[in-house]
Amino acid sequence: MHDLLNWLGMLPEPLLYAAILLAAFAENVFPPLPADTVVALGAFVAARGTGTALGVWGATMIGNIVGAMLMYSLGKRYGMPWLTRKFPTVFSPTTTAQFVDRFHKHGLWAVVLSRFLPAIRAVVPPVAGAIGIHAIRAAMAMTLASGVWYGVVCWLAFRAGANADALLARIEDQQRIISIVVVTLVFVGVVWVVMRRRARASKAP
Repeated sequence: MHDLLNWLGMLPEPLLYAAILLAAFAENVFPPLPADTVVALGAFVAARGTGTALGVWGATMIGNIVGAMLMYSLGKRYGMPWLTRKFPTVFSPTTTAQFVDRFHKHGLWAVVLSRFLPAIRAVVPPVAGAIGIHAIRAAMAMTLASGVWYGVVCWLAFRAGANADALLARIEDQQRIISIVVVTLVFVGVVWVVMRRRARASKAP
């Protein structure tokens, strides 16, 4: 982490923004890449130079949405069978069925909420494309989720002190809190749908 911080600190400001943009792009193509860490540390460096929070956020959003829509296009072009064959460890039959069912039931809100979950957010764009969610609607949903999350990351980085380790710890805490909130919302939504269906069934003749 400190090596990455030192490397980012040596970059001129334009290249720093470019590195942040590239990391945000690559996260969608290569999910194991720790894009949150790169963006957070990049924002941390920018805050101590002449960079701006808006500049870091803008570079992050451009990279993230372009990468997400690239994966959306692949999903739309080749479909779920291709994704399952090409990436069997990511798109297992059980996981794929759950995603498709959730997206069909909850539409764009499923896209928005799923993009807040670190373990699965990278698979959201290709699945959205594969099941036929309109490109503009998918882009809007993913932009909303990424805008909120990376807005939080940039805000924390620009308000942080001199300790990068403390910054990353705070971001992990925020990510954990957001994930819990999202899971809770999904659970409440599922319970509400089930109860509503039961109420309708009980009223049926």
